[in-house]
Amino acid sequence: MQLLSRGILYDNDSVKFFILRSNDYRLSSAMSKSALVILAQGAEEMETVITVDMLRRGGVSVTLAGLDGDSSVLCSRQVTLVPDKSLADALAAQPQYDAVILPGGLEGSERLSKSNIVGSLLKEHESSGKIVAAICAAPTAFVAHGVAIGKRVTSYPTTKDKITSDYTYIEGERVVVDGNIVTSRGPGTAYWFGLKLIEMLCGEEKSAQVEKGMIIVGY
Repeated sequence: MQLLSRGILYDNDSVKFFILRSNDYRLSSAMSKSALVILAQGAEEMETVITVDMLRRGGVSVTLAGLDGDSSVLCSRQVTLVPDKSLADALAAQPQYDAVILPGGLEGSERLSKSNIVGSLLKEHESSGKIVAAICAAPTAFVAHGVAIGKRVTSYPTTKDKITSDYTYIEGERVVVDGNIVTSRGPGTAYWFGLKLIEMLCGEEKSAQVEKGMIIVGY
């Protein structure tokens, strides 16, 4: 069997004319966006799972990477999550992603703030114009690593005092976007955080499609 031009497959018995849908799928898959979500001990599980779930619904290739390895991770409300792979393995397989995302949780955010690998990763992606996102307490990791300086950001209300004067702090918005920097307030805003990331990675139509399917607003 041979592939001829304009979607024609030819074999010795017949000539078949049709649209090569599988080829179209491979092309779209090859162009799909990628996101790295970093999971640290003490992460807020709703923010982690909702974000990963929604991005995957939007067609984004998401890697949930364990900060300290590929073993199961105990989160802030005693829910255990299992990463897809370690952060080291995720970066070895793909050094750069279209988005790097930090879930919140006080302990998890502190661990992200103390990680030199996370700091380097955030800086590299920010300078490359890739999306750098954090929710709840995780924007404090931006402060710790000197990322998103001068940008508009938000966070969980009780961490406001940890966001220094190097940033413009925003209240009253579920999600704040400033260029390639995306921040959000907490577990209850995780759905809008996910939708905004889908919009930025895949377009408004895809974001609206995911929202409709999940009945976030249109109930």
